[in-house]
Parts: sequence; C-alpha cells; structure tokens
Amino acid sequence: MSSDMYYSNGNEVRLFEQAFTRKIPVMLTGPTGCGKTRFVEHMGSLLGRPVITISCHDDLTSSDLVGRFMVTGGDVTWTDGPLTRAVKTGAICYLDEVVEARHDSLAILHSLTDHRRSLYLDRADEVVRAPDDFMLVCSYNPAYRSSLKELKPSFRQRFATLPMTYLPPEREAQAVVAETGIELAAAQRLVHCAIAIRTADEAFHFEPPSTRVLVTAAQLIAAGAGELEAAEACILAPLSTDGAISEGLREIAAAVLLDADKL
Repeated sequence: MSSDMYYSNGNEVRLFEQAFTRKIPVMLTGPTGCGKTRFVEHMGSLLGRPVITISCHDDLTSSDLVGRFMVTGGDVTWTDGPLTRAVKTGAICYLDEVVEARHDSLAILHSLTDHRRSLYLDRADEVVRAPDDFMLVCSYNPAYRSSLKELKPSFRQRFATLPMTYLPPEREAQAVVAETGIELAAAQRLVHCAIAIRTADEAFHFEPPSTRVLVTAAQLIAAGAGELEAAEACILAPLSTDGAISEGLREIAAAVLLDADKL
C-alpha cells in the first residue's frame, strides 16, 4: 500500500491540514505500528510537500539535527543536517519517537515551534527563517515510553496533539487486504487475533501487535504459509520471550486462526 492510500480513523486529516495552514506544529501520539508514519507520508503527498524523517534515539545530538562543519578535500565546510534541510526546502520534518531524543537536543526546536519560526545555527552564525510551507511533526507512544523518558509538558504544549489508534476491526482488515491481497476472511481472523492479544496486553504489559505486523503475517499467508504459523512468526514470537506468556498467546491465536496442519 503506497503512502497515498491511507485509511482515516477520525478527523486527523482535516486537523492536520488546518494546522499546516496556520503553521502549527503537530504531535502524533498512539501505539507503535498504528499508522503514524504512514499518516505523515500521506499528508505530505496530499499537501504536496516532501517529508524528511528523523528517527530519534539516545545519541541524537543537536548537531545531528542542524548540521556541522566537516573537512572535505582539505577545506572546512558547513554541512546542513536533516532539520536544516527541511526548514530551507519547506518540507515536513518528521521526528519519529521524539521521546527517545535527549532533552538538550530538542531545545533546538523551541524557536521553530513559537512565533519566531526560525532555526538558529549558532556554529554557522546563521538564522534560517522557516517558509510558510515548512511544518514540524513529532510522534511518540505515550503508553509504552520508559518512566525515565518523558516529554516535558512545556515541550508538549508547543504542539497540537492528534491522538491516533488502531483502525476499527473491519477497516483494519480491509487495510491488510489492500496491502497483501489475501482473502478478507483471513484478514479478519488476523485482526481478531490481534484484538484478543491487545486485550491481553492489559495484563501482560507487552507491546501490542500492530497493523504493521498483521500485514507482515498476511504477506507470509499470501506466499503460502498457514495462518497460525504466519502469526507465530510475525505476531507472537516478537512479543515475548517468556515461555508461559508465549504459550498463552499461542492459545489465543489458535482459537481464532486456521491451523494449516489440521486442514
């Protein structure tokens, strides 16, 4: 499924467009794999803007974002980072899992998220004014972030927050079919399996299966794998290494999916 095929789950498309029009940065929240990245790619296509994605992590520095001086051919020259390139070209800059970045690295974003809409490159002695079509978008999963990693309220309040979640069952099944071409009934069984495990997640506290892993399982089914073995490889095995939990999850899956060995 290409980025221009997106299943809306509410008013997020309209609110994103309105935020873009009014130059308001956006924060997407929701479980891993519910479609946040696909949504940003879709909105980039819809608005006619390129999307520059930055995957955040512990070691991400402000220089990684804005750029640094580098020695090339004996000369020292300034090389723009992805954030600077996004501002200069009027792109949508998407910081994925922003909660994983260090707080001191995120401070560089403050001047882009208020009335200044400017990026200060202190080392290059340059101020880059964001054009009207530049937009800053961040995302994170608030339910599964580490207790040691939390976005400051003062930072969150700089953004309009759009909560996202999984599609309703029928629409999620349709998305799996559109992506993989498997039969609707098989996609529905995969979705029902995922919903049962997502409910069990409330007791076991693991990352719930995403629409993304359902698509991966469906790809194996489309290639000839049985439903249960595809689910075990793509949905169950990545969730937990605890033997007792894994067996419990397998029982949940076996109650919903077709077992090729028994057909």
